[in-house]
Amino acid sequence: MTAQLLIGPLLRRVTGDRATIWVETSEPTTVRVEAEGGASGSASTFCAYGHHYALIVVTGLAPESAHAYRVLLGDREVWPVAGSPYPPSVIRTRAADDAEQPVSLLFGSCRQATPQATGRQLPPDALDAYARRLMADPDHRPDLLVLLGDQVYADETSHKVRRFLRRNRPADHDGPADQVITFEEYTKLYLESWRDPEVRWLFSTVPSVMIFDDHEIIDDWNTSDSWRADMARESWWRERISAGLASYWVYQHLGNLSPDELDADPLYQKVSAAEDATDLLHDFGLEVDDPGSAENTDRPYQWSFALDLGRTRLVVLDNRCNRVLTPGARAMLPAAEWDWFISQAHGDYDHLVVGSSLPWLMPPAIHHLEAWNEKVSESRRSKRWAAFGERVRRAFDLEHWAAFGKSFTALGELFRRLGEGGVGAPGHRVGAGGAYAAPASISVLSGDVHHSYVARADFGHAMATPVMQLTCSPIHNEVPAPLRPLMRVAWLPPVIRSVRGLAKSAGAPKPLIRWKRLSGPYFGNAIGTLSLDGRHARALIEGTTKDGRLHEVVATEYEP
Repeated sequence: MTAQLLIGPLLRRVTGDRATIWVETSEPTTVRVEAEGGASGSASTFCAYGHHYALIVVTGLAPESAHAYRVLLGDREVWPVAGSPYPPSVIRTRAADDAEQPVSLLFGSCRQATPQATGRQLPPDALDAYARRLMADPDHRPDLLVLLGDQVYADETSHKVRRFLRRNRPADHDGPADQVITFEEYTKLYLESWRDPEVRWLFSTVPSVMIFDDHEIIDDWNTSDSWRADMARESWWRERISAGLASYWVYQHLGNLSPDELDADPLYQKVSAAEDATDLLHDFGLEVDDPGSAENTDRPYQWSFALDLGRTRLVVLDNRCNRVLTPGARAMLPAAEWDWFISQAHGDYDHLVVGSSLPWLMPPAIHHLEAWNEKVSESRRSKRWAAFGERVRRAFDLEHWAAFGKSFTALGELFRRLGEGGVGAPGHRVGAGGAYAAPASISVLSGDVHHSYVARADFGHAMATPVMQLTCSPIHNEVPAPLRPLMRVAWLPPVIRSVRGLAKSAGAPKPLIRWKRLSGPYFGNAIGTLSLDGRHARALIEGTTKDGRLHEVVATEYEP
């Protein structure tokens, strides 16, 4: 049979004169990418679970240029599609010395694939709206799209996916009827989501990086050690976690890696060389689900990653898979990965951007509730009281940074040390290469909570570096109307004081920093843009109108 292009092309990393492009095809084939100016690259597909994928490294790109490209399967051109109404897909490179070049990051999270989700009619998709606007003005592409979790929903499927499940599962299947479990079922989620015509074009022409959140696997994924124990008793869980992590590695994580990182990734080398990588990826999915502990912090695989764009450093953190869940030693990252994060936070740059699927700074009353809940759930005085805390934790999704109190404090301390100059002289931080000036800004990009807001941390007058929480969610989903007033009142001082008193009664320490909401909350579908130019930063969040256009809902500027 003749190979067809099923998904893609997805333009992922653009690094210097090289770029990576990801595709899924219907049959084994050789994929070739040819760009204007003579740049090109090719790769043979690799096979897993009966599906075929390729990650092509394009080399020879000229600096500071936009290169229109085409994709060939064998000798047959499959992209751009004949008669396409969309502008050409291009690979845009930055200047060879891009230190003075501005940086633009597009970000958001939580995107249901279809207007109808689990019986609800959703408002217009913000990513679709952004793509349509970019089509009308294709010269104003952002440097990078940062997707912060819930790119697909394994546990909240569309009518189309449910029909597939009903028709293709055996009669004696004992897993959740409306949730995906196998790798094959996961492929239907990506096919549905990434074949959206506007989004497909956007992915083909704007570089992207991605990190998972819980719904790529299941709601509340890794919320606690008792949650893991409960899930381990489900007969279908091992297949679900293996397929979920293996499919995430193939569809999302591979493209986060630069060409050099791909060369250094032993799993990618094995998978790309294997005749059939099914067993490799199945076993990998189980191995990286190791629960870990405070004593065993070596992880089999690191999902967190980092990259530089000009004078901006982006570090995207895994907030889910590698959590330490041991009571009394809970941590958002294991020790070895935390040390890696600290090493990335020290360096020669102007702006530090941290991608965290879960907001670091929540509405303060919710923060104190999560801090209370962590203490109650770990109570050694009463098993009944601890069980009550665990039920509350799961019922209200109390699993953000505040629910990992030591990690919340450690992240704030890291930001303070960076902003005040670390351990070096005033105004400087010290890394392996010597002393560096304090960053012009620190921005935490987050999603998950299905509303958008901007908050600023207060470290005291001695620290000039602004530290901002930029939360943009959802791209295409919604928060239930009854919860919206709760999100608003959680910022009110009387409510904050009351819940803080509750947290104090359980022994939760008072946060060492304060934070103030500058804008929001906004509850519609939205997409965010962080623009960084010199020492200046500007955050913009745009929501969708009923007719599917974008309008400004939050704009904040900051600098030292």
